[in-house]
Amino acid sequence: QVQLVESGGGLVQPGGSLRLSCVASGSSWSIATMGWYRQAPGKQRELVATITSGGNTKYADSVKGRFTISRDNAKNTVYLQMNSLKPEDTAVYYCKADLPWRDYWGQGTQVTVSS
Repeated sequence: QVQLVESGGGLVQPGGSLRLSCVASGSSWSIATMGWYRQAPGKQRELVATITSGGNTKYADSVKGRFTISRDNAKNTVYLQMNSLKPEDTAVYYCKADLPWRDYWGQGTQVTVSS
């Protein structure tokens, strides 16, 4: 069993930065591939970035060079550093833990990029 709690969302101007955090609880977290996904109004949920238990990362083309995913195993936390934010980054951002037997999702945190 894994529980995920996201934080760090908010309102930011275009070009600004935010750092999202996802705190995980449960004994299986350390082996999970962790990911950040987002869902904008009227659109499907899409992958933003993932990081394996070994630290290998993958990014959506739309965020490459602007977003960085990382994990701190000692703190049971995965981060998403978002720089050079654009209005099209506005969405609810969700944390996901991908385990061999099932996936777990957090409740989401709203990110709004607007002037």
